[in-house]
Amino acid sequence: MMKVLANDGISKAGEIALQDAGIEIIEAKVAQEQLANFINENAVDVLLVRSATKVPKELIDSCPTLKIIGRGGVGLDNIDVEHAKAKGIYVINTPNASSRSVAEMVFAHFFSLARFLHEANRMMPLEGESNFKALKKSYSNAVELEGKTLGVIGFGGIGKEVVKMGISLGMKVKVLTRSPKTATLSLNFFDGQQVDFRISSDNNMDEFLKDSDFISINTPKTTGYIIDAPELEKMKDGVFIVNTARGGVINEVALLDFIESGKVAGAALDVFENEPTPELSILMNPALSLSPHLGGNTLDAQDKIGIELTEQIIDLKKKLQK
Repeated sequence: MMKVLANDGISKAGEIALQDAGIEIIEAKVAQEQLANFINENAVDVLLVRSATKVPKELIDSCPTLKIIGRGGVGLDNIDVEHAKAKGIYVINTPNASSRSVAEMVFAHFFSLARFLHEANRMMPLEGESNFKALKKSYSNAVELEGKTLGVIGFGGIGKEVVKMGISLGMKVKVLTRSPKTATLSLNFFDGQQVDFRISSDNNMDEFLKDSDFISINTPKTTGYIIDAPELEKMKDGVFIVNTARGGVINEVALLDFIESGKVAGAALDVFENEPTPELSILMNPALSLSPHLGGNTLDAQDKIGIELTEQIIDLKKKLQK
């Protein structure tokens, strides 16, 4: 019987799907230094991790029973993928499972910023009783999202979900990618109706920036800033920006300067340059809506991750048995 160790946990849905396929699941949390021993003693075939457990070359070399290594999530930076593949081990991940969750987080922040909820939620417990009218007045310059231009940087699984949500809210959409791409996006509704939109991206940063009212960054990790002072300079006055991608795609110091000058109306960060210890100047700024890297963290995404991993394991099990 194939044995799976889900060292960083797996959703109930994934667990049930594995058991239904006749696969034994060991849900333990084995410390990194004991992991090789545990895998060998239990003849584990499949190691599933999230971001906590590391799978370096040494671990791969010392575990001859491993046939599949799976990551519940998008990135594979905690796994020595090349080495695993060189040894004939399959490496799987779930690039699309949390796309919708991240996209909804983008709009949770956009709505919070557009209606000053991030600030009102902080101030109401402090001054709601003594200063109600003044607070009401200070949050009166709110805006709607409908009819505004949504600019999305990146057109992978998450970028596409962000575009779909923007379309469903009646926004105009623009997409920026390194090289122009075209994709058909389907919006599926509760009553079985479906509407398709053909969306083309462009690689002209200046054109993209000059009329985007709301900008969402949805790229993989980058070596340098995508948004720095020159890009912020070219944006519309009163722009809103959300980063749920990775810390380091936007220059946080420059962002604070442009918030200070009034050019940027508000920004939201779910990821930080100095994660997990963001700068105090970021944490204390009232124009920022902040969350501790929660983009893909929903129960729904965890279920999708478990099921997506399971489907891949079942397919590979058939291959391995041939």
